[in-house]
Amino acid sequence: MKHELGAPAAGGNPDSGASGNLSGVALAIEARGLVKRFDGFTAVDGIDLEVPAGTIFGVLGPNGAGKTTTLRMLLGIIDPDEGLRRTLGHERPHEIAHRIGYLPEERGLYPAMKAFEAIAFLGHLRGVPLKDGRKRAKAMLEEYGLGYAAERQIRQLSKGMAQTVQLLGTLIHEPDLVILDEPFSGLDAINQGKLEEMIRGLAARGTTVIFSTHVIAHAERLCERIAIIAGGKVPFTGLVSEARDRLPQQVRLELAQDDGPWRDALPADARREGAIWHFSLPPGGVEPLLRALIEGEAGILSLSIERPGLHDAFVAIAGEAAAKALAEDKVEEVRR
Repeated sequence: MKHELGAPAAGGNPDSGASGNLSGVALAIEARGLVKRFDGFTAVDGIDLEVPAGTIFGVLGPNGAGKTTTLRMLLGIIDPDEGLRRTLGHERPHEIAHRIGYLPEERGLYPAMKAFEAIAFLGHLRGVPLKDGRKRAKAMLEEYGLGYAAERQIRQLSKGMAQTVQLLGTLIHEPDLVILDEPFSGLDAINQGKLEEMIRGLAARGTTVIFSTHVIAHAERLCERIAIIAGGKVPFTGLVSEARDRLPQQVRLELAQDDGPWRDALPADARREGAIWHFSLPPGGVEPLLRALIEGEAGILSLSIERPGLHDAFVAIAGEAAAKALAEDKVEEVRR
């Protein structure tokens, strides 16, 4: 099936949630109907993506969902069996590798190399002269608080420090697009926070950042837009806020009274935990319910209305099986 960039893919998912009108917006990534098979197994099955330039875009899904395969197609490392992609305006992404920074999920640095040399070497692969790369590498290590480790061999660094070195090597050539595959994997909370700051800094300078993750909290903190991948498909791509809006807001109500005629005014899904009731915000809003509670002298102690989190939205969109797989991935990572 042929797809044209700039037009919706034929047979595309009408419920994909491609949201926020992107007409006229400069796009770093356009993909239509991407399909990739390996030995008869369909790893990616008709994915559509649009990533606005200069934004932070998250690709969410459990291990094996098709995230890495999708990113590698966008990078030109592998070609799709079907569909079209355009990366930074080019349909042959490997020809503009000097404009792209890529951190693969499988980390790899030469253990005997010094930290600044490793960064310079990675920059040299993207066209940065070694002399300039060494100077830049030392400056970058200083900027990110690792100047003291510039002369240390990779084998002498902690896992978090080595990952930072590889990330700096991904950025040394000042790419327009940075793609990070599971960049938070294996990092402790402090280094995860530093990486989040680094990603925000890149976006502030106009760099497009795409990262894949199975930890939804990172995407919720960093991203305006996301794609949810499950089983090689994308059931949702668009604004984080719109993903969350697929679920009704939740009410938390604490009452002094246990019973009374006011209970008839509570929604059918209301559930009780001690003195606290939880339920979805009624379609007519909370005001009619408040009137019934006040008139019934229920004794309102507290009331709050909360939007569902991205995790709840992920469960609703991708399904319980995908959410369970995400949780298992997190447990496995902690064990490692």
